[in-house]
Amino acid sequence: MNIGFVGVGRMGANMARRLRDRGHHVTTLFDANRAAVTALAGEISAIACPTLGDVTAGADVIFTVVSDDSAMRSIFSGDDNLLVHARGKLFINCATVSPEVHLEAEQLAENVGANTLEACMASSITQAREGSLYLMCGGREEVFRRAEPLLKELSSSLRFIGRSGEAAKVKALVNMVMNINTAGLAEGLGLGHALGLDLTMLREVFSQTGAASRVLQTDGEDMQNRDHATFFSAAHAAKDSGIALAVGEAAGLDLPLARATKEQYERMIAEGLGELDKSGIAELTFKDRRSKSA
Repeated sequence: MNIGFVGVGRMGANMARRLRDRGHHVTTLFDANRAAVTALAGEISAIACPTLGDVTAGADVIFTVVSDDSAMRSIFSGDDNLLVHARGKLFINCATVSPEVHLEAEQLAENVGANTLEACMASSITQAREGSLYLMCGGREEVFRRAEPLLKELSSSLRFIGRSGEAAKVKALVNMVMNINTAGLAEGLGLGHALGLDLTMLREVFSQTGAASRVLQTDGEDMQNRDHATFFSAAHAAKDSGIALAVGEAAGLDLPLARATKEQYERMIAEGLGELDKSGIAELTFKDRRSKSA
């Protein structure tokens, strides 16, 4: 089985490395960042393809890890797209995009005799490299079963959610709650700092009470120490909160906490902090870190 990748940023590149390390044939790569894709191709002995059609022609299974709805639509329906030479091929779409975009990709692929599967990732860059991703999959169950052995190489937790679009809904809710928790933790630690409390002590108390959360484990110390090396950027947090808000609007629900959180992350982007990790939201909530526009 030959494997291709479209999108070799932080997550895609490490997934490709993981599969190569596990003995799989990663043959074709594409990314708009030509320097990045050329470097990775040299590292794992793959081909840095000049077109999306070339990726499909040289692979049986193609993973896509792109940035947003627009990019996802483009790779399946743009002037240069993946569906040339696509009959019999499988596209595993891992980006966090709107549920309806997964449905569009599925229909376009089926029109040319190909299949798609959404494999939404609730994980970090490190987990992509280690093969311990948390993957939530949506699509036709027979397609999931076909992809399951390969997906197990990338994941420690693999869950089939249901038809196309359903996994994307779950992923939107996961990231919505995660982002709200991150914003709440930043406010709690920021207030603690303003009150002169010892933040190490405060984090320990949080961990032993109702303030405990997964975000406290992953981001609390980083917020305290201003270490915002990027594992999940503020820009992605804003985008994903927007997806959840759109899903909520379609369901007829108002989501005020999600909306407020999205506004905070959009503020980070406006102030040039969008490529910091989501923990960087603490830069807006600690009294002595406030930007000039605060």
